[in-house]
Amino acid sequence: MNKIEHIGIAVKDLEVSNVLFEKLFGVPAYKSEEVESEGVMTSFFQNGPNKIELLAATNPESPIAKFLEKKGEGIHHIAFDVTDIIAEVERLKKEGFVVLNEKPKKGADNKLVVFLHPKSTNGVLVELCQEIKK
Repeated sequence: MNKIEHIGIAVKDLEVSNVLFEKLFGVPAYKSEEVESEGVMTSFFQNGPNKIELLAATNPESPIAKFLEKKGEGIHHIAFDVTDIIAEVERLKKEGFVVLNEKPKKGADNKLVVFLHPKSTNGVLVELCQEIKK
């Protein structure tokens, strides 16, 4: 793993949260994007070298909607940048981590993503991210 790629925060209302985080960081979101396969709308904020991803559900069956229902707004996941997502998944599986989606899927912000089950990471949902080569 190279670095923390971003921290994901689940929010009920993306427009309201965008205003809040714009005031917090002093800059608007640099990108908003819908990930239909996950039933989520995202906004990304840059703060120095760090990125924050806000996630709002676009349908009541999405993972974010279920998270919000169970836990409320707050930190949803920590994402780590990796160079070779396939190799990293294999390494982590050998180390005993539980992978939620073994095959990388397209996520937001031009990334391939794989998630690790929170039960194997002390209750933290971990996302592995690899930049999609253009």
